[in-house]
Amino acid sequence: MEIVNPNAAILTNFEVMATLKGMKSSKKKYGLRNLATITYETVQFLEGTSCKDQTAESVVEFLKAMKQFNLTKNECLMMVNDPPASALHIQIMIEDSDERLTDEQVAKIIEYAAKVRGPADGGGEGGGGHQADEQDG
Repeated sequence: MEIVNPNAAILTNFEVMATLKGMKSSKKKYGLRNLATITYETVQFLEGTSCKDQTAESVVEFLKAMKQFNLTKNECLMMVNDPPASALHIQIMIEDSDERLTDEQVAKIIEYAAKVRGPADGGGEGGGGHQADEQDG
């Protein structure tokens, strides 16, 4: 995925992680003193989320599947970054979901989200909380 105009769209966590890993491996000097630390910490955080198991193809496939549900770009972005695992999770992400979506549509979204989430190792939901625990203690 090549970013043509960085101001034209919002990036998914997957795209941010890929960009930061690319910067890290390019060994190009950017002139910012703390860039290496910021890059390292951000990549470490993102590797604790579901984006570590995502691929460009799975994200594109998920977004194509979501077109049938008439969701906003921001709702789709939230679901790529934190794929919903339950109807409650969808209600939190999608405004007025009980009015806009049928039970069958919710079930389909959960099915598609399972594909973009990757292996069922609990890395997506447990990773973020684990990071917060480390920071507190």
